Amino acid sequence: MFPWTHAAVGYLLLVTVAVLLRRQVSRAELLTVIAGTQFADIVDKPLAWIVTVLPSGRSLAHSLLFAVPLCTVVLAVAWRRGHREVGIVFGLGYASHLLGDTYTALYYWQPWEFGFLLYPVLPAQPAEFGSFGSFVAQQAVTADLLVALVATAAVGTLFLVQFVRAPLWAEPRAE
Repeated sequence: MFPWTHAAVGYLLLVTVAVLLRRQVSRAELLTVIAGTQFADIVDKPLAWIVTVLPSGRSLAHSLLFAVPLCTVVLAVAWRRGHREVGIVFGLGYASHLLGDTYTALYYWQPWEFGFLLYPVLPAQPAEFGSFGSFVAQQAVTADLLVALVATAAVGTLFLVQFVRAPLWAEPRAE
């Protein structure tokens, strides 16, 4: 998945949950879900493609052994600061990223593709791209890519409209 697709999926998941819970989403939550959807790639891709200390762009930060403790710490800090919804939304965005990276392997049931979820206990697939440049060079402009770009642009527009209209923080809950 491309970064903008991860962002769109995480945003749509957040909005769906908010509608089901009948609550307004804050700007802090909107920014945090985007951060959650990007975090794994921001860590792993440079460390695999530029610094070359990781075997794959899906390894350390894509591992549940890293993601679960990180999301727990983020939730604990957010909770302590009185914004637990921000910690929850970070975890939601992070989880949507990991699901986005596994949906085709789940659909076609290719369990060997899930190794990165337990890295370093299980080996991650070796990097299919040696660098960001080789990744970009191997991309072809297809109808599917263009549809994804248009759909993501539409979702991005919805995000921006909602962001402008949203309060900075969620309304405090009566406890």
